[in-house]
Amino acid sequence: MCWISASFTAEQSPSVEPENQPGPLVLALVALFRTLSAAIQGIDAHVVDVEVDMYPAGTARDFVTVGMPDAAVKESRERIKSALLNSGFGYPSKSVTINLAPANVRKEGAGFDLPMATAILGAMGTVAKADDYLIVGELSLDGSLRPVRGALSIAVCAARRGIQNLLLPSENAAEAAVAEGVRVFGLHHLAEVVQFLNEPSAFSPTQATLPAPAVYDPAIPDFSDVRGQTMAKRALEVAAAGSHNVLMIGPPGSGKTMLAKRFAGILPRLTFREALEATQIHGVAGVLSAGVGILQNRPFRAPHHTISDAGLIGGGSGSPRPGEVSLAHQGVLFLDELPEFPRGVLEQLRQPLEEGSVTLARSNGTLTFPARIMLVAAMNPCPCGFYGDNTRECRCTPGIIQRYLAKVSGPLLDRIDMHIEVPAVPYKELRSKADANSSAQIRERVEEARDIQRQRGFYNSQIPPSLLRSLCALDESGERTLEMAIRRMNLSARAHDRMLRVARTIADLDHAASVSAKHLAEAVQCRNLDRNYWS
Repeated sequence: MCWISASFTAEQSPSVEPENQPGPLVLALVALFRTLSAAIQGIDAHVVDVEVDMYPAGTARDFVTVGMPDAAVKESRERIKSALLNSGFGYPSKSVTINLAPANVRKEGAGFDLPMATAILGAMGTVAKADDYLIVGELSLDGSLRPVRGALSIAVCAARRGIQNLLLPSENAAEAAVAEGVRVFGLHHLAEVVQFLNEPSAFSPTQATLPAPAVYDPAIPDFSDVRGQTMAKRALEVAAAGSHNVLMIGPPGSGKTMLAKRFAGILPRLTFREALEATQIHGVAGVLSAGVGILQNRPFRAPHHTISDAGLIGGGSGSPRPGEVSLAHQGVLFLDELPEFPRGVLEQLRQPLEEGSVTLARSNGTLTFPARIMLVAAMNPCPCGFYGDNTRECRCTPGIIQRYLAKVSGPLLDRIDMHIEVPAVPYKELRSKADANSSAQIRERVEEARDIQRQRGFYNSQIPPSLLRSLCALDESGERTLEMAIRRMNLSARAHDRMLRVARTIADLDHAASVSAKHLAEAVQCRNLDRNYWS
């Protein structure tokens, strides 16, 4: 929208007395122009009004940005000036004030370059109207557009606010086009933006590219490469089928990392809703590959044990960014050498493992990031790695072993559904030529179990307590098995519930309508290591 007041002299204005003035009074030409943009907060976007006011300059031309801009937004004046001049539009010989409203929301990043430049061009008369479009993009000095983060969140925001058109850099167009209810136009240069706004019918919106229904990442190694470890592979199949957390304990070289790297290959495909959520988080974090419209495979994140609190959980200076636990949303978070992570960092995993989200409180507000993950962790039983090994001698004292294991607290172990042992592979199994199940074969069984769970409305790891007794009802034999396990292993109420959920998953893999004693017995076998090592 543009408002331009006309210039007039004192003789033409009835409100000015000519005899009281030293000469003709000329009121300043004031040009106002408004465009729409968006600011990212957490994984959501909010519409921002970009208002430009231009007025005659004094001894020096001023360029002032108000509305709680950060350093990157304040620096945009130099990029905008160069982009306007190098694109052939010139720069007004007036002072410019830009207001980013609402003023109480912090504006971060260079994505406001393009809407601010467009508003200046509108105030100059180069663009007639632009408030029907939501505009984001960073400017290069030559006027070309650079990509921004959070394009999908911005598109979702535009659709929610009823803004039907979104202009943004071409590299972000595929990501934003996935959102429904908004037409996305990916452009390359500031001059092209002006051409579009003056003649929009000459441009076609970007079409969404959705993933094929049966594409799996060929770079994920196959489970058939793993020799031996039958019990461990079975446990990972159960974990994948019910979306359970799992901890693998074993000596160095037993195949823990090898199994974890193949775990993503047996997970079912992302549903469209899950893919949207994961893509939105990756887009806001700025880690989505250029030209990618939507994630096709479940995320697999494997941070190093030197990671900080903010790196794992999220945070940072300014507006908090999602951490590794949120980047693994709807996928796998693999923590190798678990006790090597700082204990304070590991303890912060409690909330996301329990609630499926991370809440970060700051002085200017609270943000919540989704974090529905499958935690796959691996560790040695002691610092040297050979405690309990029958073939190699452990050099660690009992005190050293206990201090090492104590780095992983009991409350965190309680939130890990399955604890499995991965022993050293015997020579005969290592050299065996027997064909092992491939990832595709295991994935087929996993998908069948997940289909059963989708009919209930949730995966087994997410069974609410109110439905746990009805969905995991036990007969008399099962009750005796469960009572014996709880008493002997001294498990908590949380561990009791998680054991029942694992048993329900084993029953689903068996296509059984109810949980039997054999299903519960297998679930108990996946929880005995916390007594073997932490007792």
